[in-house]
Amino acid sequence: MKKIFLITLFFVGAFVAQAQELKWHTDVKEAVAISNKEKKPLLLFFTGSDWCGWCIRLQNEVLKTPEFSKWASENVILVELDYPRRTAQTPEIKNQNAELQQAFGIQGFPTIYFTSAESKEGKVNFKGLGQTGYVSGGPAAWLTVAEQIVHPKKS
Repeated sequence: MKKIFLITLFFVGAFVAQAQELKWHTDVKEAVAISNKEKKPLLLFFTGSDWCGWCIRLQNEVLKTPEFSKWASENVILVELDYPRRTAQTPEIKNQNAELQQAFGIQGFPTIYFTSAESKEGKVNFKGLGQTGYVSGGPAAWLTVAEQIVHPKKS
């Protein structure tokens, strides 16, 4: 009985550790460099982390799940672009996020934009792949939509 408990504890710990290892970047230029090095698209998560109910719901139902962690670590570089009302941010992050909100035409939260990008002469050029937001049905439903954007079927 003790062995079963220890084995179960190990697997639960492994899932928790995997979820904690997920790295959400806040510096887009750093994320672009990693994206190009690893040849993975960016997942830009436009969120109002401390006031947007749908953003919080998306976080809890999808982005904090082991299924999402596994998929994300294999397929995308994560970038969180936050627009909080009560949480302080550095002027650099505020300016970067405002510029990206305008560049991508983001009008509602949450919005998740998938894109590839490259840096040339200090400027970042984005090539949009698609976008989504909250999708009801938990991680399986959301990941189905994301997978169609990141790996579209060729006809």
